[in-house]
Amino acid sequence: MKKRLLLMSNSTNYGEKYLGYARKHIKDFLGRDIRKIAFVPYAAVDISYIEYTNQVSDVFSELDYSVRSTEDIQGATSVLEDAEAIVVGGGNTFHLLHMLYEKGLMDIIRKKVENGTPFIGWSAGSNVACPNIKTTNDMPVIQPASFDALSLVPFQINPHYTDGKIPNHNGESREERIREFLELNPEFLVIGLKEGTMLKIEDTEVKLLGNKTLKVFRKDAPTLEYDSNSSLDFILK
Repeated sequence: MKKRLLLMSNSTNYGEKYLGYARKHIKDFLGRDIRKIAFVPYAAVDISYIEYTNQVSDVFSELDYSVRSTEDIQGATSVLEDAEAIVVGGGNTFHLLHMLYEKGLMDIIRKKVENGTPFIGWSAGSNVACPNIKTTNDMPVIQPASFDALSLVPFQINPHYTDGKIPNHNGESREERIREFLELNPEFLVIGLKEGTMLKIEDTEVKLLGNKTLKVFRKDAPTLEYDSNSSLDFILK
């Protein structure tokens, strides 16, 4: 069964409505046959799961999809088993992964996606699709059972990726932080995914959607840059 994922850098571009830039891509990705969406809200920390679910549901209902939260009274396992697509929202990656482990949802999500259920994630939701969450930008506000994530793809993502440094700022750049990760985790490839872009994965094909480039980082290799016309299938190998 072919795997289908839409991994977004961010939910919303500056000055746009919620999930504004992503709506067309979400609709194109899910199509007309899918209706039932399971939403995983556990990256939320400063708003309630109900508020987060309602925010997402408002958008997806405009696209003719029905959203149920994994916090639904029927239980997360039932919601996920019944779902025709899984959506994992952004927020804090550590809290998201902590809750996925605590609620015992890692295996069911992984198996559903491996069996062809479409997966959409943004920011933290994209991070947990990777082998681990060590390339997130988030504060480690809670200790998950493990940093190992869903491994739906073989590469790492750094969402909200930006080039360069803020003037007069002495902290590390994103590239420097990614290089630190690669020093200790040389087996991985890391994607610097800029805001307003996403990766669409259909079986063995990978496409960059959006009008910005992405960066590819490997240990002891020059940084490479690709645009939406580039073939990216190699990142799955």
